[in-house]
Amino acid sequence: MSLSGAEAEERACLLLKELGYMIVARNWRSRYGEIDIIARDGSTIVFVEVKARSSRGFGGPDAAVDIGKQRRIASTAGQFLQQTRCELQARFDVVTFSGERPSVYRDAFRIR
Repeated sequence: MSLSGAEAEERACLLLKELGYMIVARNWRSRYGEIDIIARDGSTIVFVEVKARSSRGFGGPDAAVDIGKQRRIASTAGQFLQQTRCELQARFDVVTFSGERPSVYRDAFRIR
């Protein structure tokens, strides 16, 4: 069974809360794109991309966060930081679901 995008995001929020994250925003949009979840992990603001796939075909869910997607997420994160005047350290995490099994990738990518 495969999760829908909304179901995956809801489950990701629950999982992140269990891990101690505080959810700040969901589906935050800018002209560059959308960030699925924005959360705080201690003194760090975390921009979280959620991906769900029913199989590992085409590389599975983690392969869907390619360099182009990473750049769009980073640009959107920059807009969030600017608009909210947030000065916290930032990090990019990815939560994937293969079927219903979640994986959390902390500090999944960095943008230079």
